[in-house]
Amino acid sequence: MIDRPVSPVSPDSVASVQLAVRGMTCAACVARVERALRKVPGVDSAQVNFATELATVVWTDTSSGFDAASLVAAIDSAGYHAEIQAADAPLQDDAQPGYQVWGPVLLGVAASLPMVLPMLWGAHHFWPAWVQFVLATPVQFVLGARFYKAGWAALKDRSGNMDQLVALGTSAAWGLSCWLWWSNAHDLYFESSAVVITLVLLGKALEARAKRQTTVAIRALQSLRPETVRRLGPQGEVTVPLSQVLMGDTLIVLPGESVPTDGQVLEGSSHVDEAMLTGEPLPVSKTVGDHLTGGSVNAEGRLMLLVTATGAQTMLAQIIRRVVEAQSAKAPIQRVVDRVSAVFVPVVLLVALVTALGWWLYGAGGDVALIRAVAVLVIACPCALGLATPAAIMAGTGAAARQGILIKDPQALETAHRVTVLAFDKTGTLTKGQPRLLEWQVPGGVLDAYWGQDAALNVAAALQRGSEHPLAKAVLDAWAASQPASQPTGELPLAAQAIAAVPGLGIQGHVSQGPWQGDWCLGSTRWMLAQTGISDRDQPPDLAGLWQQAQQWSANGATVSWLMRKLANDAIPAHQSAWQAMAAMAFGDEVKPGAAQAVAKLHAMGVHTVMISGDNLGAAQAIARQLGIDQVIAEVMPGDKADHIQRLQHNDGGRRQIVAMVGDGINDAPALAAADVGMAMANPGGGTDVALQAAGITLMRGDPMLVPAALEISRRTSAKIWQNLGWAFGYNVIGIPLAALGGLNPMLAGGAMALSSVSVVSNALLLSRWRGLGAGQSS
Repeated sequence: MIDRPVSPVSPDSVASVQLAVRGMTCAACVARVERALRKVPGVDSAQVNFATELATVVWTDTSSGFDAASLVAAIDSAGYHAEIQAADAPLQDDAQPGYQVWGPVLLGVAASLPMVLPMLWGAHHFWPAWVQFVLATPVQFVLGARFYKAGWAALKDRSGNMDQLVALGTSAAWGLSCWLWWSNAHDLYFESSAVVITLVLLGKALEARAKRQTTVAIRALQSLRPETVRRLGPQGEVTVPLSQVLMGDTLIVLPGESVPTDGQVLEGSSHVDEAMLTGEPLPVSKTVGDHLTGGSVNAEGRLMLLVTATGAQTMLAQIIRRVVEAQSAKAPIQRVVDRVSAVFVPVVLLVALVTALGWWLYGAGGDVALIRAVAVLVIACPCALGLATPAAIMAGTGAAARQGILIKDPQALETAHRVTVLAFDKTGTLTKGQPRLLEWQVPGGVLDAYWGQDAALNVAAALQRGSEHPLAKAVLDAWAASQPASQPTGELPLAAQAIAAVPGLGIQGHVSQGPWQGDWCLGSTRWMLAQTGISDRDQPPDLAGLWQQAQQWSANGATVSWLMRKLANDAIPAHQSAWQAMAAMAFGDEVKPGAAQAVAKLHAMGVHTVMISGDNLGAAQAIARQLGIDQVIAEVMPGDKADHIQRLQHNDGGRRQIVAMVGDGINDAPALAAADVGMAMANPGGGTDVALQAAGITLMRGDPMLVPAALEISRRTSAKIWQNLGWAFGYNVIGIPLAALGGLNPMLAGGAMALSSVSVVSNALLLSRWRGLGAGQSS
């Protein structure tokens, strides 16, 4: 199958598209772009993120030939610029050359400083009025032209934005100064208009630089992909662009190079650094047959790679897409902020008008009243409101991704910090998921001259051949280890047909050769009791000893499976089931390093821990005691786990509990979906692709310490969101009344407005210092 690039806007293949939007200056611009997009026929929803400058548009009627180009046209008509963002396209580096960013700022400083410095020495009238006019006018109408242009575009759309406030405020100060100059007054305010514009430009430059730092995590992931690769063909090794690599190609990866795409090792062995993908600090050993993930770094050996995924289908592309989606989506709290931002500019204009009228009626001169209104206009900070939530989410999800925690959407991030109950699946989550067959025994008494432990192991191995279940591998490994060294171990002595898995119970099949022909089952104790009709309190004499042994195994933490045979009709004793227990097998699984530490950390965070397992109660309780887990729910069928999650959500006297579920993302998918927060743990050997789709949070390596780490980064991010909102609202709630009462002149107000956005983004960037919880790194 040839992997060809597909347009992200093809109406018959997708129902959503992302667009890069340029020219937004505040939260009001976000609302305006969203409104323009929603007016396009066929659009179902539109979300715009101010921090990432990305718009995500979804439409439902794909049969009507929806043209995504109309979205670009709608944004352009609203006064902004947009382009379609391909699904696997690298994040554009929109950093402008230094002279374009800092040139206007330096020119503004050069023009403003001569007017400001004399004021510091108490000489307000140092420069003649015409000199101040010459210095301030280019700043107002050349450097400040962007504010007029954006403000006029918003006005035509009958909306308000920050540019209107800046343009109105500085124009009022400049116009008042011209009027006073014409009236031969001495107190002019040219320096106020010039300084405000200069400070706003400075704030925008610093804000853009800080916003760009919030995308460091995405850019670091994208940099893992090499631009060219070594492809092995009939002519030998040929260097080709990565975009030309197809499924089934053979690539060569030399020591020190990045693995270009997902694949399987055909030749060679090496250690591979997967730290950027999973957070695992130790290199992972790779040899023939092992899976390689694109973006990992080959350490010391030459590897030959068979390509199994390309382009947007690779694990690295999926990770990048998930991080981008999480950073682009809106958190629930942001919707409240959007409603405030929608009325922010009109309210500020009204406050400025009331301020001017109030001072004029109070008896102050018209110039004083107007300058107070100007201070109100330029102190307002809609920019900070728009950045408060998305900047924190971008920084938090980026920091989490570097530690191997992929957060699917802000909803999961915002909910995780409120988790009160955390339910673990046992196998593969708290334990390694690599069980071994510890012991197996047959019932006492002579069932048949040919029956014994070897025969039981042969039948069990025949049933398990071809199964991918962890217990199947344990049986087959035990059978292989039991064979004499002089004999080949490739062929089983028995073959089974009609093999079928019974979900949550075990496996069944038909053995068609040897003395043990017939139907067989291998499964749980519950299945054995149901099949044989035996009571757990009343066993036949020939099974009593084996039953007691199985109980002892369970009490010691082992998982017990039973091998059962269906008797022929003429061999069934009176009042007895057609099935007979023929052997019991004890499987053991090791607890993961760091599991007990993770549970202890969760307890320290005030989280109640629960283990939900399909294993028998004794084995589950033994693991729970070892780890210190609060509650055990055992012998649960996979389909019933979701019901238990719902009971946990409502089992505290009517008080709603916030429940998180941690599983492998495959068998636990219904429970992950039922939980308030689903965490899918991607263990080595598979499940990662499903895990990325199954839950709100994906743990990219099998380290239990990532579970409390996910809750921790959620708590830190939530705290930053509220801190930022406190900053943003605080600037306005304190600054606007202070300016209206005459406590701030326009220059100080402009400086405060510029500082507000920078402080919000800088505060969010402190999350980038988060380095996890010192996880055990035990994958």
